[in-house]
Amino acid sequence: MRAKPAWALLITACAAPFVWDAALAQDRTPTAISNIRQESTDRSTRLFVECTGPVAYTYYSPDPLTLVVDIPEADASQVAPKIAVGTKEVESVRVTSMARADGHTLARLEVRLASLVPYQIYSKDRSLNLVFERPAAAEAKAAPAPAPADKETKVAAAPEAAPPSAPEPDPAPVAEPPQEKPAPAPAVAEAAPAPAPPVNAARASRILGLTYAEEKGQLAFTVKADGSLRYQDFFLGNPDRLVVDFADVSSRSPVRNLDVNNGPVRKARLAQFSASSPKVARLVLDLSARAPYRIVEGSDGVKILFGEGQTPMPAPLAALRPEPEPASAALMPAAATLPAPAVPLPALPAPAPAPMPEPQLVPTGLEPTTVAGGQKIYTGHPISLDFKDGDLQDIFRLFADISGLNVVVNPGVSGKVTLKLTEVPWDQALDLILKTNGLGYTLEDNVIRIAKLADLQKEEQDRRKLAEEKALAGDLLVQNFRLSYAKAKDLEPTVKKVALSPRGQIITDDRTNTMIITDLAVNLEKTRSLIADLDRATPQVEIEARIVVTSRTFLQQYGIQWGFLNQQTPQFGNTTSMAFPNAVVLNGAPIANGTGGLPANQNLGLSSDGGIGPAARGYAVNLPASAFNSALGISLGNILGSFSIDAALTALENSGRSRTLSTPKVTTQNNQPAEIKQGVQIPIQTIANNTVTVIFKDAVLTLKVTPQITEAGTVILTLEVENNSPDFSRQIGTGATAVPPINTQSAKTIVLVRDGATAVIGGIYQSTEENAHAQTPFLGNLPILGYLFRNRSLRTANQELMIFVTPRIIKG
Repeated sequence: MRAKPAWALLITACAAPFVWDAALAQDRTPTAISNIRQESTDRSTRLFVECTGPVAYTYYSPDPLTLVVDIPEADASQVAPKIAVGTKEVESVRVTSMARADGHTLARLEVRLASLVPYQIYSKDRSLNLVFERPAAAEAKAAPAPAPADKETKVAAAPEAAPPSAPEPDPAPVAEPPQEKPAPAPAVAEAAPAPAPPVNAARASRILGLTYAEEKGQLAFTVKADGSLRYQDFFLGNPDRLVVDFADVSSRSPVRNLDVNNGPVRKARLAQFSASSPKVARLVLDLSARAPYRIVEGSDGVKILFGEGQTPMPAPLAALRPEPEPASAALMPAAATLPAPAVPLPALPAPAPAPMPEPQLVPTGLEPTTVAGGQKIYTGHPISLDFKDGDLQDIFRLFADISGLNVVVNPGVSGKVTLKLTEVPWDQALDLILKTNGLGYTLEDNVIRIAKLADLQKEEQDRRKLAEEKALAGDLLVQNFRLSYAKAKDLEPTVKKVALSPRGQIITDDRTNTMIITDLAVNLEKTRSLIADLDRATPQVEIEARIVVTSRTFLQQYGIQWGFLNQQTPQFGNTTSMAFPNAVVLNGAPIANGTGGLPANQNLGLSSDGGIGPAARGYAVNLPASAFNSALGISLGNILGSFSIDAALTALENSGRSRTLSTPKVTTQNNQPAEIKQGVQIPIQTIANNTVTVIFKDAVLTLKVTPQITEAGTVILTLEVENNSPDFSRQIGTGATAVPPINTQSAKTIVLVRDGATAVIGGIYQSTEENAHAQTPFLGNLPILGYLFRNRSLRTANQELMIFVTPRIIKG
């Protein structure tokens, strides 16, 4: 297998996706390039690549002034390695014959453009045609200008991001927006071509010096060598750097670093990047801003110039990576007939080229970014692939060319794949191919190893078993750990699960609270650290609760009692002087005091207890205040005693306030429950089948709490507070079986409280208002007079319950 030449490894990777314009013919007989001829007019240049067989090709543009055409299965040894064209459109054509590692040949045409012009490529018969034609608009607006020999103007354009490293590593390739057809180059003012450096100039083996100076308003860096230099320039970002690699030379320059700080260049560094074959010397220019530049080749070195002409907007410079080799014939779609010539693309306006999109760095790693929801974000530049029964081995080689990563395929990975993808990120395309064929990969630095999933799983299992066996190797040691605060038996499961190896064992001694551990030295060290963290004094918390019960009552009552007696009888000599009625007794006291009903004797003579005067007199209206404590009475009668009036006003007002404060307090360790209670137990006696059973019911004040101390110094309390008291004023039953009801006040909650702070964890407010009156029907509704026929009662009661809690962490 012939090694690739050093300069081939420095070929710039394509910045745009591969575009397949023709396929290999089914016949794999090598095709030879017999001649390359040109036809030129004032506005166009045509190149005819004549071959001995059918032509299949791919092409890409690594920078705006370079077009690379690859012809697989072709031999270019019969034509000159460099052809000077010297037209307004094309400067030169460099022809290279390459031998791939798989034995296939490849012919590469590198066309150097003299100006940004549209082009089209097509194959016809056994000839490959390249047409470069300037539009008429550009010819009218732009005047030709002379150009230095073998000169190309570029711009140092920064990509979005590129990780810096030291020394300067091979950067990731920069992707351009994909295109199905070749994009026309913008039409600008063309420079008249100048002859290229002599092809037979001696190749340099050493770089002798590095200098810089200002020449006619331009910043020029001169790399002096003992012959002509072969170079490759590319751009690195973050920070911005222009890198120029020189192949097959050694750096013998006495100057390695230059502090420039002039224009767009801050510093220049020259060093030997690779001392082994192939030798590579690297020049790095640290940039402070974007600026156009051009590189001029000479017979004794190169010159890099900044600041000439208008700033062009070319596609981003490709990063340095191994030479992109086209896929083998099995990877390219077969074509029965050759395609027709491509339709010429319209030219862009001449004054200023349209700005290109900001370049996107292709990641050197394969791992996609994962966002919320499990969706993967692929960051590779888009490619288009069309394979039918493509060989997996060749496809993976193609991805190595596209990604710039090194690919190693395990033995046993083989198969065919058929796919058609259009503008798909290359890392997503590779992921799909791996999944479809049951394959996986491992990524180490910039090397991807592809293997079957079963092989990768077995490797991981073997690697894990080997690591476990290495970890278990060694002599066992015995060490005693005497605990101070934790119980040895309680801590044993945790230590065994967390710190011990499978060979370790624990024996506990409850009498001395000691753990005797046998294990490897490294596990004993882990055990010592774990026990030191766990065997600590548990902090304690004092919890104080306050239960406040307040009540307020108010009672106000007004009542009235009155009655009268009118007698017209012979006893008093005041009869009516009529036969009927002759005697009249009008008794306004039908409600007897204490007995009720009418008086017992209602005859004309009346008994001694009848009427209002006797002790058993009654009332016409009997609406006194209940349980009154104040009364005012009045009795009126005539001189004969035949008519009398008796009235009494009764009233009551009562108010009261009460306040009960209960303060239970308890101290417990962190995360340990505690309970305190105080009160009475009420016996409840039951009789069943002549058997007397007594049970006791608690009527107590209870505080149950479990504290948890947080890292912030606060305390989480799981609380249950009860304040139960018996009410003997409302007992149920009589005698020995009388049982009082229990008034219950309780709260159950989880609350977070600062150390030493007081929080209200619950409260109940109860308010009762009662307004009642009793009256004689109809008469009690009369204005003013109605007060003689009714009473009134007003009762209000307010009760409030508040529960407070205060935790205090006991320190020291």
